Amino acid sequence: MDIAAVVGLGNPGADYAATRHNAGFAVVDEMARRWRMDSWRTRYRSKVARRSGGRPTWLVKPQTFMNLSGEAISLFCEGEEFTPRQCLVVVDDVELPLGQLRLRQSGGPGTHNGMRSLVDALGEGFPRLRLGIRGEHPWDDLAEYVLAPFEKDEREVVAAMVKRAADCVEAVLRLGVPRAATQFNQATAATPDS
Repeated sequence: MDIAAVVGLGNPGADYAATRHNAGFAVVDEMARRWRMDSWRTRYRSKVARRSGGRPTWLVKPQTFMNLSGEAISLFCEGEEFTPRQCLVVVDDVELPLGQLRLRQSGGPGTHNGMRSLVDALGEGFPRLRLGIRGEHPWDDLAEYVLAPFEKDEREVVAAMVKRAADCVEAVLRLGVPRAATQFNQATAATPDS
């Protein structure tokens, strides 16, 4: 079944815009830039935009805050009559090194509260693109870490990761998850040159 929506997870508001937890929003924003989409509407407790043409594709940014993402996406799927398998979820992952991508057809939530909310609402059967946000410096408090901005020396790698993740999303739409995964899953972090 084709992907009909690209869902980026994050927290709404300017205070969170550049934080590690908003990497999913950054990728959806990059897709909107590439597709020249700038008219966002508020529906389903989310910001949504729809690309028309040969294969209509929705871009979705839940506005419920990360830990309630499942409520928004459940409303979206119900309202648009999509199955969870038609939604590619793009989400930060502190378990992956900074810049690394991991595309999967399905799976559990791991330690991510936004993913836990989605799995509770939709089950495990939706594809997800995980974005590595773990830098080299250790942290004392995980919540503080993911809600903090990237370090200055990490931003170039983050920008490259967001572009590569958007390339991955386009590959998923063209080729499907399994073929895109063989191309974009990697053992090492992305570099600014990739």
